[in-house]
Amino acid sequence: MIYFDITEFDCKCGCKTGSMNEELLKRLSTARFIAKIPFIITSGLRCRVHNKRIGGSPSSSHIDGLAVDIKADNSGHRHMILKGLLEAGFKRIGIAKNFIHADCDNTKPQQLTWLYK
Repeated sequence: MIYFDITEFDCKCGCKTGSMNEELLKRLSTARFIAKIPFIITSGLRCRVHNKRIGGSPSSSHIDGLAVDIKADNSGHRHMILKGLLEAGFKRIGIAKNFIHADCDNTKPQQLTWLYK
């Protein structure tokens, strides 16, 4: 089942650069199905210029289309999103006050969950 329009993942600067990783999109759709709530993508693909402008890490997985940030502004949604991501096989998850980061970047350490300040 398809839950997303590919334009939801476009770089927010409007540059139309790059593309999202197919494995990430498949896992994300599975996670959305499991969570049973909409996933609002707040950040998907980022060009290097936009990533730098917003203070992203120079090695951000967003640059390679391997990461997404999903809006999560209450504890109930946060729980359902996390459940979906974990059951869909995501092994790298970051939790912030208003979003959850998920990526499938196999070049980075696996089996991690971190908090943003």
